[in-house]
Amino acid sequence: MIRVLVVDDSAVLRQSTRFILEKDPELKVVGEARNGEEAIALAQRLGPDVVTMDIRMPKMDGFEAIRHIMAEKPVPIVVVTSADLDREIGVSSQAIKAGAVSVLRRPMRISDPEYKAFTARLVGQVKLMSDVKVVHRPMASRAAPPRSGGPRPATVPRTVRKIEIVSVGSSTGGPAALHQMLGGLPADFSSPILIVQHIAFGFVEGLAGWLDGACELRVKVAEPGERVQPGSVYVAPDDQHMEIGYGRIRLNQAEPVSGHRPSVTPLFESVARSYGPAAMGVIMTGMGADGAVGMKTLREAGAITIAQDEESCVVFGMPKEAIALGAIQRIVPLEKIAQVMVALCRRV
Repeated sequence: MIRVLVVDDSAVLRQSTRFILEKDPELKVVGEARNGEEAIALAQRLGPDVVTMDIRMPKMDGFEAIRHIMAEKPVPIVVVTSADLDREIGVSSQAIKAGAVSVLRRPMRISDPEYKAFTARLVGQVKLMSDVKVVHRPMASRAAPPRSGGPRPATVPRTVRKIEIVSVGSSTGGPAALHQMLGGLPADFSSPILIVQHIAFGFVEGLAGWLDGACELRVKVAEPGERVQPGSVYVAPDDQHMEIGYGRIRLNQAEPVSGHRPSVTPLFESVARSYGPAAMGVIMTGMGADGAVGMKTLREAGAITIAQDEESCVVFGMPKEAIALGAIQRIVPLEKIAQVMVALCRRV
């Protein structure tokens, strides 16, 4: 049984959410909160598996409540809002930045043609996100503004909601993990995927061909200068770092990073530079620490960052190091990674 805390300042919408969720026998609403302050207290006391969170509430809004919950007792939070996310893109990006795992738009009326689809997405998201292991997120300190004329900290635009690219790094155990993950993605998964897999020299063509046969997307070895396309997966070639800039793949033979060429970190860092919050990074099973620093760069750029969980890893090295650096937002079992990718790339 998945235990859910429902947070909304409207009693009608709380009741509606309860009705939608409890129609599924696997879901049970264990509490309701009218504002952010009540949400924090009930999350501490009830220990729900998932929280559905409204944003605009009195006393304390949803953004602040998410930050407190993720700092004190982390739990997967699905934002459910009536805001027009196409016009108010900042709502979605701020919620994800605060620590929410997903954002859904609630239609204004039951008569809305999208309402039935919304109810199915809500149930699906709550059930899926209940398996996501969220990590502790310390409350950011509120630093004083810089003095005029002095250096200003770099800021990253947080207004992008659509995920335009996915970057993946893996090593020991990676081929089988990639096979399972890519096999779970639908044919209409439109975000291009770039993969660095540590593999013995001469085997990358065979790996790409094997993965191509395992999924509905096109999988190929990356070529220099080619423009990435929707529905395509690009695997780094032998003995070359793979990066991206202006939508085109760049290959080079710079010095190995973390003992590897190709290395995961240069890929992640180039994706962070080019796409920022419109990117997703996934780090999977593998020995060593390659990719951890690059994943930290992705997270600091506002990207979504995911690590494979320890239980499903052949070697819990690369994900563990990225988690230790505070680079990871979501820790997901292998069998759920594809579903989480789809849900986050399509969040509405």
